[in-house]
Amino acid sequence: MSSMETFETKSVAGTVGLGRRLARRLGAGDCVALTGELGAGKTVLVRGIAEGLGLTDRRMVSSPTFVLVQEYPARVPIYHIDLYRLTSPGEELADLGIEEMLSGGVVLVEWADRAGQALPRPRWAVRIEITGPHERRFTVERVERAAGAGAARST
Repeated sequence: MSSMETFETKSVAGTVGLGRRLARRLGAGDCVALTGELGAGKTVLVRGIAEGLGLTDRRMVSSPTFVLVQEYPARVPIYHIDLYRLTSPGEELADLGIEEMLSGGVVLVEWADRAGQALPRPRWAVRIEITGPHERRFTVERVERAAGAGAARST
């Protein structure tokens, strides 16, 4: 059975704070798949996660739309990937070296829905919904197995 957690924030600061709290669950080898419409707060959440993982300069975090991948120094290396502009995200993820990134770091993927089944499992899936001018709803789920291999499970 799949269970999910839902969180609500009322400001950018609240979203950053949620990211810091979510970072407590992460370590080397973890992948976080972020989905939500343009302006939903994916990069803001990444900023909070990066701070929670020990990044000291939050200004380093920006959307990697044009460079595809940014690396941030923290307790474990953080790889921030943006799939928005990729035409074949599954193939291109392999070309970017996601498996190598996961071997020693945390991988945060914006526009993860564009990757289809190419993202590794297990992973964290975070769906962000805009519920007001500054309000957001975050649905967090731990996806353990590939479709058909049994039920997904949250922790």
